[in-house]
Amino acid sequence: MSLTTAPEELGLQHAPESTAQHNTEIISSCSDTQNYRDQQHTTSLTDQTNLLPFKKIIVCFLGLALCIVVSTLDSVIVATAIPTISAAFDAGSIVSWVPSAYLLTSTSFQPLYGRLSDIFGRKAAISVAMLVFMLGNLLAGFSRTIIQLIVFRGIAGAGGGGIISMAQIVISDIVSLRDRGKYQGIIGVVIALGYAVGPLIGGSLAQNVSWRWCFWICIPVSGCAMAVVIFILPLKPVKGNMTGKLLSVDFFGAVLTLVGCTLVILPLIWGGVTFPWGSAVVLAPLLSGCLVVVLFCIWEWKGARLPIVPMYIFKHATVTGVYITMFVNGFVFFSSLYYLPQYFQVVLGYDPVGAGVFLIPVLVSQMVLSWIAGVIVSRTGRYRSIIHSGFAIWSISCGLTSTLTPHSHKAEIVIFMLLAGSGAGQTLQTTTVAAQASVSRRDMSVVTAFRNFIRLLGGTLALALGSTILNNSLRSAMSSLEYPSVLTSRIVDNPALLSTPTALDISASDASFILNAGYTKGFRTVFILNAALTAVATIASITLIKHKDLNRGDENNLKAATSEVNKGEDEMKMYPKVTSNLAKVGMAGDKEV
Repeated sequence: MSLTTAPEELGLQHAPESTAQHNTEIISSCSDTQNYRDQQHTTSLTDQTNLLPFKKIIVCFLGLALCIVVSTLDSVIVATAIPTISAAFDAGSIVSWVPSAYLLTSTSFQPLYGRLSDIFGRKAAISVAMLVFMLGNLLAGFSRTIIQLIVFRGIAGAGGGGIISMAQIVISDIVSLRDRGKYQGIIGVVIALGYAVGPLIGGSLAQNVSWRWCFWICIPVSGCAMAVVIFILPLKPVKGNMTGKLLSVDFFGAVLTLVGCTLVILPLIWGGVTFPWGSAVVLAPLLSGCLVVVLFCIWEWKGARLPIVPMYIFKHATVTGVYITMFVNGFVFFSSLYYLPQYFQVVLGYDPVGAGVFLIPVLVSQMVLSWIAGVIVSRTGRYRSIIHSGFAIWSISCGLTSTLTPHSHKAEIVIFMLLAGSGAGQTLQTTTVAAQASVSRRDMSVVTAFRNFIRLLGGTLALALGSTILNNSLRSAMSSLEYPSVLTSRIVDNPALLSTPTALDISASDASFILNAGYTKGFRTVFILNAALTAVATIASITLIKHKDLNRGDENNLKAATSEVNKGEDEMKMYPKVTSNLAKVGMAGDKEV
Protein backbone atom coordinates (compact mmCIF):
# COMPACT_ATOMS: atom_id res chain seq x y z
CA MET A 1 0.00 0.00 0.00
CA SER A 2 1.36 3.41 -0.94
CA LEU A 3 0.88 6.38 1.30
CA THR A 4 -0.44 8.38 -1.59
CA THR A 5 -3.66 6.42 -1.12
CA ALA A 6 -6.66 8.60 -0.45
CA PRO A 7 -7.24 9.35 3.24
CA GLU A 8 -10.67 7.72 3.31
CA GLU A 9 -9.04 4.44 2.26
CA LEU A 10 -6.57 4.77 5.09
CA GLY A 11 -9.30 5.13 7.67
CA LEU A 12 -8.95 8.83 8.30
CA GLN A 13 -12.72 9.29 8.40
CA HIS A 14 -13.57 8.40 11.98
CA ALA A 15 -16.92 7.07 13.18
CA PRO A 16 -18.87 10.14 14.35
CA GLU A 17 -20.32 10.29 17.84
CA SER A 18 -22.58 13.22 17.07
CA THR A 19 -23.63 15.40 14.12
CA ALA A 20 -21.32 18.22 15.18
CA GLN A 21 -18.39 15.87 15.54
CA HIS A 22 -19.25 14.31 12.17
CA ASN A 23 -19.11 17.71 10.48
CA THR A 24 -15.81 18.48 12.16
CA GLU A 25 -14.34 15.20 10.97
CA ILE A 26 -15.52 15.79 7.39
CA ILE A 27 -13.66 19.12 7.42
CA SER A 28 -10.60 17.42 8.94
CA SER A 29 -10.77 14.67 6.32
CA CYS A 30 -10.97 17.25 3.52
CA SER A 31 -7.94 19.00 4.98
CA ASP A 32 -6.02 15.72 5.09
CA THR A 33 -7.08 14.99 1.49
CA GLN A 34 -5.68 18.36 0.38
CA ASN A 35 -2.44 17.64 2.22
CA TYR A 36 -2.16 14.35 0.34
CA ARG A 37 -2.82 16.05 -3.01
CA ASP A 38 -0.17 18.63 -2.20
CA GLN A 39 2.36 15.82 -1.68
CA GLN A 40 1.34 13.41 -4.45
CA HIS A 41 3.39 15.17 -7.13
CA THR A 42 6.56 14.94 -5.05
CA THR A 43 7.20 11.41 -3.83
CA SER A 44 5.52 8.21 -2.75
CA LEU A 45 6.22 6.47 0.56
CA THR A 46 5.62 2.89 1.59
CA ASP A 47 2.96 2.38 4.24
CA GLN A 48 4.89 0.54 6.96
CA THR A 49 1.81 -0.28 9.06
CA ASN A 50 2.01 -3.94 10.11
CA LEU A 51 -0.56 -4.60 12.86
CA LEU A 52 0.58 -7.71 14.72
CA PRO A 53 -1.19 -10.26 16.94
CA PHE A 54 -0.67 -10.00 20.70
CA LYS A 55 2.01 -12.72 20.97
CA LYS A 56 4.23 -11.09 18.36
CA ILE A 57 3.68 -7.65 19.87
CA ILE A 58 5.05 -8.89 23.21
CA VAL A 59 8.25 -10.20 21.61
CA CYS A 60 8.74 -6.98 19.64
CA PHE A 61 7.95 -4.87 22.66
CA LEU A 62 10.64 -6.57 24.75
CA GLY A 63 13.22 -5.62 22.12
CA LEU A 64 11.99 -2.03 21.96
CA ALA A 65 11.95 -1.82 25.77
CA LEU A 66 15.62 -2.85 25.80
CA CYS A 67 16.41 -0.02 23.37
CA ILE A 68 14.59 2.51 25.55
CA VAL A 69 16.19 1.31 28.80
CA VAL A 70 19.63 1.65 27.21
CA SER A 71 18.93 5.25 26.17
CA THR A 72 17.56 6.40 29.54
CA LEU A 73 20.13 4.50 31.61
CA ASP A 74 23.00 6.01 29.67
CA SER A 75 22.13 9.64 30.34
CA VAL A 76 21.64 9.27 34.11
CA ILE A 77 24.54 6.84 34.64
CA VAL A 78 26.96 9.29 33.01
CA ALA A 79 25.48 12.26 34.90
CA THR A 80 26.13 10.46 38.20
CA ALA A 81 29.77 9.80 37.25
CA ILE A 82 30.58 13.40 36.27
CA PRO A 83 32.44 14.27 39.55
CA THR A 84 34.60 11.14 39.18
CA ILE A 85 35.34 11.93 35.53
CA SER A 86 36.23 15.51 36.42
CA ALA A 87 38.72 14.30 39.03
CA ALA A 88 40.23 11.71 36.67
CA PHE A 89 41.00 14.30 33.99
CA ASP A 90 41.40 17.29 36.33
CA ALA A 91 38.88 18.87 33.96
CA GLY A 92 37.36 21.58 36.16
CA SER A 93 34.32 23.35 34.70
CA ILE A 94 34.91 21.96 31.18
CA VAL A 95 33.54 18.61 32.39
CA SER A 96 30.04 20.08 32.08
CA TRP A 97 30.47 19.67 28.32
CA VAL A 98 30.33 15.87 28.67
CA PRO A 99 26.54 15.82 29.24
CA SER A 100 26.06 19.02 27.20
CA ALA A 101 27.62 17.49 24.07
CA TYR A 102 25.26 14.53 24.29
CA LEU A 103 22.26 16.82 24.86
CA LEU A 104 23.26 19.03 21.93
CA THR A 105 23.56 16.26 19.33
CA SER A 106 20.67 14.13 20.60
CA THR A 107 18.34 17.14 20.36
CA SER A 108 19.67 18.32 16.99
CA PHE A 109 19.33 14.94 15.28
CA GLN A 110 15.89 14.23 16.77
CA PRO A 111 13.75 15.70 13.93
CA LEU A 112 15.67 13.79 11.23
CA TYR A 113 14.86 10.26 12.36
CA GLY A 114 11.15 10.45 11.65
CA ARG A 115 11.44 11.23 7.96
CA LEU A 116 14.55 9.09 7.41
CA SER A 117 12.64 6.10 8.81
CA ASP A 118 9.91 6.80 6.22
CA ILE A 119 12.44 6.72 3.40
CA PHE A 120 14.82 3.92 4.44
CA GLY A 121 12.57 1.92 6.77
CA ARG A 122 12.05 1.72 10.53
CA LYS A 123 14.46 -1.19 11.00
CA ALA A 124 17.28 0.61 9.17
CA ALA A 125 16.74 3.86 11.10
CA ILE A 126 16.63 2.30 14.58
CA SER A 127 19.60 0.02 13.74
CA VAL A 128 21.71 2.99 12.62
CA ALA A 129 20.72 4.92 15.75
CA MET A 130 21.75 2.00 17.99
CA LEU A 131 25.00 1.44 16.06
CA VAL A 132 26.09 5.11 16.28
CA PHE A 133 25.12 5.16 19.97
CA MET A 134 27.20 2.03 20.70
CA LEU A 135 30.19 3.30 18.70
CA GLY A 136 30.18 6.65 20.51
CA ASN A 137 30.05 5.01 23.94
CA LEU A 138 32.74 2.47 23.06
CA LEU A 139 35.10 5.25 22.00
CA ALA A 140 34.16 7.38 25.02
CA GLY A 141 35.28 4.59 27.35
CA PHE A 142 38.74 4.62 25.72
CA SER A 143 39.13 8.42 25.91
CA ARG A 144 42.55 9.68 26.97
CA THR A 145 41.66 13.37 27.23
CA ILE A 146 38.56 15.30 28.26
CA ILE A 147 38.27 16.72 24.71
CA GLN A 148 38.14 13.21 23.25
CA LEU A 149 35.45 12.26 25.75
CA ILE A 150 33.33 15.30 24.84
CA VAL A 151 33.61 14.55 21.09
CA PHE A 152 32.75 10.87 21.52
CA ARG A 153 29.75 11.70 23.72
CA GLY A 154 28.56 13.96 20.95
CA ILE A 155 28.75 11.00 18.56
CA ALA A 156 26.79 8.84 21.00
CA GLY A 157 24.14 11.55 21.26
CA ALA A 158 23.64 11.58 17.49
CA GLY A 159 22.46 7.98 17.79
CA GLY A 160 20.87 8.09 21.22
CA GLY A 161 18.60 10.96 20.23
CA GLY A 162 16.63 8.76 17.86
CA ILE A 163 16.18 5.63 19.97
CA ILE A 164 13.08 6.59 21.97
CA SER A 165 11.44 8.32 18.99
CA MET A 166 12.01 5.29 16.77
CA ALA A 167 10.61 2.95 19.43
CA GLN A 168 7.43 5.05 19.61
CA ILE A 169 7.17 5.14 15.81
CA VAL A 170 7.57 1.35 15.54
CA ILE A 171 4.84 0.85 18.13
CA SER A 172 2.56 3.05 16.03
CA ASP A 173 3.22 0.67 13.11
CA ILE A 174 2.54 -2.62 14.89
CA VAL A 175 -0.26 -1.60 17.31
CA SER A 176 -3.67 -0.14 16.45
CA LEU A 177 -4.37 3.45 17.45
CA ARG A 178 -6.92 2.39 20.08
CA ASP A 179 -4.52 -0.05 21.79
CA ARG A 180 -1.52 2.25 21.41
CA GLY A 181 -2.14 4.11 24.68
CA LYS A 182 -1.60 0.93 26.67
CA TYR A 183 1.75 0.17 25.08
CA GLN A 184 2.89 3.80 25.06
CA GLY A 185 2.04 3.83 28.78
CA ILE A 186 4.36 0.88 29.33
CA ILE A 187 7.07 2.83 27.50
CA GLY A 188 6.60 5.57 30.10
CA VAL A 189 7.12 2.95 32.80
CA VAL A 190 10.34 1.74 31.15
CA ILE A 191 11.68 5.31 30.81
CA ALA A 192 10.96 6.09 34.47
CA LEU A 193 12.57 2.80 35.51
CA GLY A 194 15.74 3.75 33.66
CA TYR A 195 15.84 7.13 35.40
CA ALA A 196 15.28 5.41 38.78
CA VAL A 197 18.02 2.76 38.66
CA GLY A 198 20.53 4.73 36.56
CA PRO A 199 22.00 6.83 39.40
CA LEU A 200 22.53 3.74 41.56
CA ILE A 201 24.33 1.88 38.76
CA GLY A 202 26.38 4.94 37.80
CA GLY A 203 27.46 5.64 41.38
CA SER A 204 28.46 2.01 41.97
CA LEU A 205 30.49 1.76 38.76
CA ALA A 206 32.26 5.08 39.26
CA GLN A 207 33.19 4.34 42.88
CA ASN A 208 33.89 0.59 42.80
CA VAL A 209 34.99 -0.24 39.24
CA SER A 210 35.93 2.57 36.82
CA TRP A 211 34.20 5.56 35.26
CA ARG A 212 34.94 3.99 31.86
CA TRP A 213 32.40 1.26 32.57
CA CYS A 214 29.71 3.94 32.84
CA PHE A 215 30.00 4.12 29.03
CA TRP A 216 30.67 0.44 28.35
CA ILE A 217 27.92 -1.02 30.54
CA CYS A 218 25.20 -0.19 28.01
CA ILE A 219 26.99 -1.77 25.02
CA PRO A 220 26.10 -5.45 25.72
CA VAL A 221 22.46 -4.51 26.36
CA SER A 222 22.49 -2.39 23.20
CA GLY A 223 23.83 -5.36 21.23
CA CYS A 224 21.00 -7.61 22.48
CA ALA A 225 18.43 -4.93 21.66
CA MET A 226 19.89 -4.46 18.18
CA ALA A 227 19.81 -8.23 17.55
CA VAL A 228 16.11 -8.31 18.45
CA VAL A 229 15.42 -5.38 16.12
CA ILE A 230 17.30 -6.94 13.18
CA PHE A 231 16.30 -10.59 13.48
CA ILE A 232 12.92 -10.62 15.28
CA LEU A 233 11.13 -7.34 14.60
CA PRO A 234 8.79 -8.14 11.64
CA LEU A 235 8.74 -4.73 10.00
CA LYS A 236 7.76 -4.10 6.39
CA PRO A 237 10.60 -3.41 3.96
CA VAL A 238 10.48 -0.10 2.12
CA LYS A 239 10.08 -0.33 -1.65
CA GLY A 240 12.47 1.33 -4.07
CA ASN A 241 16.18 1.32 -4.89
CA MET A 242 18.86 3.11 -2.89
CA THR A 243 19.31 5.84 -5.52
CA GLY A 244 15.63 6.76 -5.39
CA LYS A 245 15.69 6.78 -1.60
CA LEU A 246 18.74 9.03 -1.48
CA LEU A 247 17.12 11.44 -3.94
CA SER A 248 14.10 11.63 -1.63
CA VAL A 249 16.19 12.86 1.32
CA ASP A 250 15.86 16.58 2.05
CA PHE A 251 19.61 17.16 2.49
CA PHE A 252 19.34 20.95 2.53
CA GLY A 253 16.62 20.76 5.17
CA ALA A 254 18.76 18.35 7.20
CA VAL A 255 21.70 20.77 7.13
CA LEU A 256 19.43 23.66 8.16
CA THR A 257 18.04 21.52 10.99
CA LEU A 258 21.45 20.63 12.41
CA VAL A 259 22.91 24.14 12.01
CA GLY A 260 19.80 25.85 13.42
CA CYS A 261 19.54 23.51 16.41
CA THR A 262 23.24 23.87 17.19
CA LEU A 263 23.14 27.67 17.01
CA VAL A 264 20.07 27.82 19.26
CA ILE A 265 21.02 25.16 21.82
CA LEU A 266 24.67 26.18 22.34
CA PRO A 267 23.85 29.66 23.72
CA LEU A 268 21.11 28.10 25.87
CA ILE A 269 23.78 25.87 27.42
CA TRP A 270 26.21 28.79 27.82
CA GLY A 271 23.78 31.51 28.91
CA GLY A 272 24.12 32.61 32.53
CA VAL A 273 26.58 29.79 33.30
CA THR A 274 29.63 29.98 31.04
CA PHE A 275 28.92 33.44 29.61
CA PRO A 276 26.49 36.26 30.59
CA TRP A 277 23.17 36.29 28.72
CA GLY A 278 23.93 39.74 27.34
CA SER A 279 27.35 38.83 25.92
CA ALA A 280 27.99 38.66 22.18
CA VAL A 281 29.10 35.02 22.56
CA VAL A 282 25.53 34.12 23.58
CA LEU A 283 23.46 36.61 21.57
CA ALA A 284 25.23 36.21 18.20
CA PRO A 285 24.66 32.45 17.77
CA LEU A 286 21.19 32.67 19.33
CA LEU A 287 19.99 35.32 16.87
CA SER A 288 21.74 33.54 13.97
CA GLY A 289 20.03 30.31 15.02
CA CYS A 290 16.62 31.99 15.01
CA LEU A 291 17.31 33.24 11.46
CA VAL A 292 18.29 29.72 10.33
CA VAL A 293 15.09 28.33 11.91
CA VAL A 294 13.05 30.85 9.88
CA LEU A 295 14.89 29.81 6.70
CA PHE A 296 14.24 26.16 7.56
CA CYS A 297 10.50 26.79 7.93
CA ILE A 298 10.36 28.63 4.57
CA TRP A 299 12.31 25.84 2.84
CA GLU A 300 10.14 23.09 4.33
CA TRP A 301 7.01 25.03 3.36
CA LYS A 302 7.93 25.96 -0.22
CA GLY A 303 11.09 24.17 -1.34
CA ALA A 304 11.37 20.61 0.00
CA ARG A 305 10.06 17.70 -2.11
CA LEU A 306 9.65 15.56 1.02
CA PRO A 307 9.84 17.87 4.06
CA ILE A 308 11.50 16.74 7.28
CA VAL A 309 8.83 18.71 9.17
CA PRO A 310 5.80 19.43 6.92
CA MET A 311 4.47 22.84 7.85
CA TYR A 312 0.85 21.81 7.28
CA ILE A 313 0.87 19.63 10.43
CA PHE A 314 0.63 22.85 12.44
CA LYS A 315 -2.81 23.47 10.92
CA HIS A 316 -4.07 20.79 13.31
CA ALA A 317 -4.94 22.51 16.59
CA THR A 318 -4.30 19.30 18.51
CA VAL A 319 -0.78 18.93 17.14
CA THR A 320 0.03 22.53 18.05
CA GLY A 321 -1.46 22.01 21.51
CA VAL A 322 0.60 18.84 22.02
CA TYR A 323 3.80 20.66 21.07
CA ILE A 324 3.08 23.50 23.51
CA THR A 325 2.33 21.10 26.34
CA MET A 326 5.36 18.93 25.52
CA PHE A 327 7.66 21.93 25.63
CA VAL A 328 6.35 22.61 29.15
CA ASN A 329 6.58 18.91 30.03
CA GLY A 330 10.26 18.81 29.07
CA PHE A 331 10.97 22.12 30.84
CA VAL A 332 9.41 21.07 34.16
CA PHE A 333 10.49 17.41 34.06
CA PHE A 334 14.21 18.07 33.48
CA SER A 335 14.14 21.04 35.84
CA SER A 336 12.76 18.80 38.59
CA LEU A 337 15.09 15.91 37.79
CA TYR A 338 18.14 18.19 38.09
CA TYR A 339 17.28 20.73 40.79
CA LEU A 340 15.32 18.63 43.30
CA PRO A 341 18.29 16.35 44.22
CA GLN A 342 20.55 19.41 44.30
CA TYR A 343 18.19 21.16 46.72
CA PHE A 344 18.03 18.09 48.97
CA GLN A 345 21.83 18.02 49.11
CA VAL A 346 22.58 21.75 49.40
CA VAL A 347 19.78 22.92 51.71
CA LEU A 348 18.56 19.81 53.53
CA GLY A 349 22.01 18.28 53.92
CA TYR A 350 21.44 14.83 52.42
CA ASP A 351 24.20 12.88 50.70
CA PRO A 352 23.76 11.98 46.99
CA VAL A 353 22.17 8.62 47.80
CA GLY A 354 19.75 10.17 50.30
CA ALA A 355 18.83 12.88 47.79
CA GLY A 356 18.25 10.24 45.15
CA VAL A 357 15.90 8.32 47.45
CA PHE A 358 13.51 11.29 47.47
CA LEU A 359 13.19 10.97 43.69
CA ILE A 360 11.85 7.41 44.03
CA PRO A 361 8.28 8.58 44.90
CA VAL A 362 8.33 10.79 41.78
CA LEU A 363 9.43 8.03 39.46
CA VAL A 364 7.28 5.28 41.00
CA SER A 365 4.10 7.35 40.87
CA GLN A 366 4.99 8.43 37.35
CA MET A 367 5.38 4.78 36.26
CA VAL A 368 2.08 3.73 37.83
CA LEU A 369 0.04 6.64 36.47
CA SER A 370 1.62 6.35 33.01
CA TRP A 371 0.50 2.72 32.78
CA ILE A 372 -2.97 3.42 34.23
CA ALA A 373 -3.48 6.32 31.83
CA GLY A 374 -2.50 4.10 28.90
CA VAL A 375 -4.98 1.39 29.94
CA ILE A 376 -7.78 3.94 30.35
CA VAL A 377 -7.10 5.37 26.88
CA SER A 378 -7.15 1.88 25.33
CA ARG A 379 -10.41 0.93 27.03
CA THR A 380 -12.35 4.18 26.67
CA GLY A 381 -10.73 5.91 23.69
CA ARG A 382 -10.63 9.12 25.75
CA TYR A 383 -7.45 11.04 26.53
CA ARG A 384 -8.29 14.76 26.90
CA SER A 385 -9.42 14.67 30.54
CA ILE A 386 -6.32 12.67 31.50
CA ILE A 387 -4.03 15.29 29.95
CA HIS A 388 -5.96 18.12 31.64
CA SER A 389 -5.84 16.54 35.10
CA GLY A 390 -2.17 15.60 34.68
CA PHE A 391 -0.98 19.15 34.06
CA ALA A 392 -3.33 20.55 36.72
CA ILE A 393 -1.99 18.15 39.38
CA TRP A 394 1.56 18.84 38.25
CA SER A 395 0.99 22.59 38.58
CA ILE A 396 -0.27 22.16 42.15
CA SER A 397 2.70 19.97 43.05
CA CYS A 398 5.18 22.54 41.67
CA GLY A 399 3.50 25.28 43.70
CA LEU A 400 3.69 23.13 46.84
CA THR A 401 7.35 22.25 46.15
CA SER A 402 8.20 25.96 46.04
CA THR A 403 7.16 26.19 49.71
CA LEU A 404 9.83 23.73 50.91
CA THR A 405 12.14 25.02 53.64
CA PRO A 406 15.06 23.52 55.60
CA HIS A 407 12.49 22.59 58.27
CA SER A 408 10.08 20.73 55.98
CA HIS A 409 9.06 17.28 57.24
CA LYS A 410 10.06 14.18 55.26
CA ALA A 411 6.42 13.10 54.88
CA GLU A 412 5.60 16.49 53.41
CA ILE A 413 8.36 16.13 50.82
CA VAL A 414 7.25 12.61 49.88
CA ILE A 415 3.64 13.75 49.34
CA PHE A 416 4.79 16.59 47.09
CA MET A 417 6.97 14.16 45.10
CA LEU A 418 4.08 11.69 44.71
CA LEU A 419 1.87 14.48 43.36
CA ALA A 420 4.56 15.54 40.89
CA GLY A 421 4.98 12.01 39.54
CA SER A 422 1.21 11.50 39.34
CA GLY A 423 0.82 14.62 37.24
CA ALA A 424 3.78 13.92 34.95
CA GLY A 425 2.73 10.32 34.37
CA GLN A 426 -0.62 11.39 32.92
CA THR A 427 0.92 13.74 30.36
CA LEU A 428 3.76 11.76 28.77
CA GLN A 429 2.24 9.09 26.53
CA THR A 430 -1.34 10.40 26.27
CA THR A 431 -0.05 13.39 24.32
CA THR A 432 1.67 11.03 21.88
CA VAL A 433 -1.63 9.27 21.21
CA ALA A 434 -3.41 12.63 20.80
CA ALA A 435 -0.88 13.85 18.22
CA GLN A 436 -0.85 10.59 16.27
CA ALA A 437 -4.67 10.45 16.20
CA SER A 438 -4.78 13.91 14.61
CA VAL A 439 -2.71 13.20 11.50
CA SER A 440 -2.63 10.71 8.65
CA ARG A 441 -0.31 7.73 8.66
CA ARG A 442 1.99 9.56 6.25
CA ASP A 443 2.85 12.15 8.91
CA MET A 444 2.75 10.00 12.03
CA SER A 445 6.50 9.43 12.22
CA VAL A 446 7.50 13.08 11.74
CA VAL A 447 4.86 14.27 14.23
CA THR A 448 6.19 11.81 16.83
CA ALA A 449 9.86 12.70 16.29
CA PHE A 450 9.19 16.44 16.39
CA ARG A 451 7.15 16.01 19.57
CA ASN A 452 10.22 14.49 21.27
CA PHE A 453 12.47 17.22 19.84
CA ILE A 454 10.24 19.92 21.35
CA ARG A 455 10.33 18.16 24.73
CA LEU A 456 14.15 18.00 24.73
CA LEU A 457 14.34 21.64 23.68
CA GLY A 458 12.19 22.55 26.68
CA GLY A 459 14.53 20.58 28.94
CA THR A 460 17.57 22.39 27.54
CA LEU A 461 16.00 25.78 28.20
CA ALA A 462 14.97 24.68 31.71
CA LEU A 463 18.54 23.88 32.75
CA ALA A 464 19.80 27.17 31.30
CA LEU A 465 17.15 29.37 32.94
CA GLY A 466 17.31 27.44 36.21
CA SER A 467 21.06 27.93 36.47
CA THR A 468 20.70 31.63 35.70
CA ILE A 469 17.99 32.13 38.34
CA LEU A 470 19.93 30.27 41.05
CA ASN A 471 23.27 31.92 40.21
CA ASN A 472 21.77 35.42 40.22
CA SER A 473 19.97 34.72 43.49
CA LEU A 474 23.19 33.53 45.15
CA ARG A 475 25.18 36.50 43.87
CA SER A 476 22.49 38.91 45.04
CA ALA A 477 22.54 37.41 48.55
CA MET A 478 26.35 37.55 48.75
CA SER A 479 26.62 41.10 47.41
CA SER A 480 25.81 42.54 50.85
CA LEU A 481 28.51 40.37 52.46
CA GLU A 482 31.22 41.87 50.22
CA TYR A 483 33.03 38.59 49.60
CA PRO A 484 35.99 38.46 47.18
CA SER A 485 34.94 37.64 43.65
CA VAL A 486 36.93 34.37 43.74
CA LEU A 487 35.00 33.15 46.81
CA THR A 488 31.68 34.25 45.33
CA SER A 489 32.36 32.37 42.11
CA ARG A 490 33.43 29.29 44.06
CA ILE A 491 30.15 29.19 46.00
CA VAL A 492 28.07 29.84 42.89
CA ASP A 493 29.82 27.00 41.04
CA ASN A 494 29.31 24.56 43.93
CA PRO A 495 26.65 25.61 46.47
CA ALA A 496 27.10 22.31 48.32
CA LEU A 497 30.27 23.81 49.86
CA LEU A 498 28.02 25.88 52.13
CA SER A 499 27.40 22.75 54.20
CA THR A 500 30.99 23.10 55.49
CA PRO A 501 31.46 26.86 56.06
CA THR A 502 34.83 26.38 57.77
CA ALA A 503 36.28 25.02 54.51
CA LEU A 504 35.26 28.32 52.87
CA ASP A 505 36.54 30.36 55.82
CA ILE A 506 33.11 31.94 56.44
CA SER A 507 30.90 31.91 59.52
CA ALA A 508 28.00 29.49 60.00
CA SER A 509 25.57 32.43 60.18
CA ASP A 510 26.78 33.73 56.81
CA ALA A 511 26.39 30.27 55.27
CA SER A 512 22.85 30.01 56.66
CA PHE A 513 22.00 33.46 55.31
CA ILE A 514 23.29 32.58 51.82
CA LEU A 515 21.30 29.33 51.83
CA ASN A 516 18.05 30.99 52.87
CA ALA A 517 18.26 34.35 51.09
CA GLY A 518 20.16 33.01 48.09
CA TYR A 519 19.76 29.38 47.15
CA THR A 520 16.34 28.69 48.69
CA LYS A 521 14.93 31.89 47.20
CA GLY A 522 16.25 30.95 43.76
CA PHE A 523 14.87 27.42 44.09
CA ARG A 524 11.47 28.85 45.04
CA THR A 525 11.52 31.10 41.96
CA VAL A 526 12.34 28.12 39.69
CA PHE A 527 9.37 26.11 40.94
CA ILE A 528 6.98 29.05 40.89
CA LEU A 529 7.96 29.38 37.22
CA ASN A 530 7.33 25.64 36.77
CA ALA A 531 3.90 25.98 38.41
CA ALA A 532 2.99 28.88 36.11
CA LEU A 533 4.11 26.99 33.00
CA THR A 534 2.17 23.84 33.90
CA ALA A 535 -0.89 26.03 34.50
CA VAL A 536 -0.42 27.47 30.99
CA ALA A 537 -0.08 23.91 29.65
CA THR A 538 -3.36 22.98 31.36
CA ILE A 539 -5.15 25.85 29.62
CA ALA A 540 -3.48 25.00 26.29
CA SER A 541 -4.55 21.35 26.56
CA ILE A 542 -8.16 22.36 27.28
CA THR A 543 -8.41 24.87 24.44
CA LEU A 544 -6.28 23.25 21.71
CA ILE A 545 -6.23 19.47 22.15
CA LYS A 546 -9.39 18.05 20.57
CA HIS A 547 -10.93 14.60 20.81
CA LYS A 548 -10.35 12.22 17.90
CA ASP A 549 -11.93 8.80 17.53
CA LEU A 550 -9.19 6.20 18.02
CA ASN A 551 -11.00 3.57 15.93
CA ARG A 552 -9.73 3.91 12.37
CA GLY A 553 -11.92 2.25 9.79
CA ASP A 554 -9.26 0.26 7.97
CA GLU A 555 -7.43 -1.23 10.95
CA ASN A 556 -9.58 -4.38 11.06
CA ASN A 557 -8.79 -4.98 7.38
CA LEU A 558 -5.08 -4.42 8.04
CA LYS A 559 -5.15 -6.86 10.95
CA ALA A 560 -6.91 -9.44 8.78
CA ALA A 561 -4.36 -8.96 5.98
CA THR A 562 -1.46 -9.35 8.42
CA SER A 563 -3.08 -12.47 9.85
CA GLU A 564 -3.37 -14.01 6.37
CA VAL A 565 0.29 -13.24 5.64
CA ASN A 566 1.38 -14.76 8.96
CA LYS A 567 -0.79 -17.83 8.30
CA GLY A 568 0.81 -18.27 4.89
CA GLU A 569 4.29 -17.97 6.40
CA ASP A 570 3.44 -20.58 9.05
CA GLU A 571 2.23 -22.97 6.35
CA MET A 572 5.45 -22.42 4.41
CA LYS A 573 7.41 -23.37 7.52
CA MET A 574 5.26 -26.46 8.17
CA TYR A 575 5.55 -27.80 4.64
CA PRO A 576 8.89 -26.59 3.28
CA LYS A 577 9.54 -29.65 1.11
CA VAL A 578 6.09 -29.60 -0.49
CA THR A 579 6.44 -25.89 -1.20
CA SER A 580 9.88 -26.40 -2.71
CA ASN A 581 8.68 -29.25 -4.95
CA LEU A 582 5.70 -27.20 -6.13
CA ALA A 583 8.03 -24.35 -7.00
CA LYS A 584 10.27 -26.70 -9.01
CA VAL A 585 7.29 -28.14 -10.88
CA GLY A 586 6.17 -24.60 -11.73
CA MET A 587 9.61 -23.68 -13.02
CA ALA A 588 9.77 -26.86 -15.13
CA GLY A 589 6.39 -26.07 -16.63
CA ASP A 590 7.54 -22.59 -17.52
CA LYS A 591 10.58 -24.00 -19.32
CA GLU A 592 8.46 -26.44 -21.34
CA VAL A 593 6.15 -23.66 -22.41
